[in-house]
Amino acid sequence: MKKLILAVLAATTVLSPLAASGASAQQRDERRSTTVVRQQPNGRTVVTKRTVVRPEPGRRWARGQRFDRRYATNYREISDWRQYRGRRLYAPPRGYHWVRSGNDAVLVALSGGVIGAVLSGAFN
Repeated sequence: MKKLILAVLAATTVLSPLAASGASAQQRDERRSTTVVRQQPNGRTVVTKRTVVRPEPGRRWARGQRFDRRYATNYREISDWRQYRGRRLYAPPRGYHWVRSGNDAVLVALSGGVIGAVLSGAFN
């Protein structure tokens, strides 16, 4: 009986991190960790660990969502909206600014990052 309890306890400690991770296959593909080990001339060993997150391609933005620049393709802040009047951009209200994400112009709140408006295809 004692061996059975120890075997079950060992199995749960080994399998619990796998069950607790809960990462889907898609999330595992988007995250990749890289460890680099270098030997310097003075005999020191330098270990660098880097995690790369790949954003999902072609993200669609909607009003009321939270804007995260990591998921924006071709992210640029539009400093002078007047240059893009022909592309339907207008003066941003106080506390907002225009951002380019791919071919879309997105009006984002400065404080919370909430999307106020999306002009899709503004930069085609």
